[in-house]
Amino acid sequence: MDKKNYHEDLSHIRSMMERSSRFISLSGLSGVVAGIVALLGAGYAYFAMESKKMEYINGGRLSFTPELVQELIITGLIVLVIAVSSGYIFTANKSKKKGLKIWDATTKRLLTTFAVPLAAGGIFCAALIEHHLVVWVAPTTLVFYGLGLISAERYTLPDVKYLGYCEVILGLFSLFFLGWGLFFWAVGFGVLHIVYGLIMHKKYK
Repeated sequence: MDKKNYHEDLSHIRSMMERSSRFISLSGLSGVVAGIVALLGAGYAYFAMESKKMEYINGGRLSFTPELVQELIITGLIVLVIAVSSGYIFTANKSKKKGLKIWDATTKRLLTTFAVPLAAGGIFCAALIEHHLVVWVAPTTLVFYGLGLISAERYTLPDVKYLGYCEVILGLFSLFFLGWGLFFWAVGFGVLHIVYGLIMHKKYK
């Protein structure tokens, strides 16, 4: 009996330490929603370019008008806002069910670590757009997003780093196929998020 209580106490202490050092309330469903929204955004971007008589897949020799670039940026921002909002809602509900705080010191460290690569990538993408190198934006977003996930892994679920590795590899691979950037972007932010979200939902529900 004493041995049983001893193991239960150790398990409880281990759980408390895990909760205090890692943000473990990330919801797999938020990844699924983010992936679906990303696919919808990619679909809209494709048809927006088609409507302007632009053949996107032509080896990377593309001419983006300022109006089209603005429309694509707005589309990307809308996708980001919806994905982040849904992520917050699902995560907040999961935290509430587990009796955990969604905002604490660990969350702040997680967001800070994650935000640094994203901010650097955002500035880099802005420079690419300024110099009319729009075809490089999709690979760049995948690489920097993946680096952000890998960096943030130390403060959340360890499985996040595997998604990060996949994003980085996909982004680097897409550098050799610039005309297919939108396709790789849809796979990275859409398909991979859905697959990852379903796996995490099943594993940590």
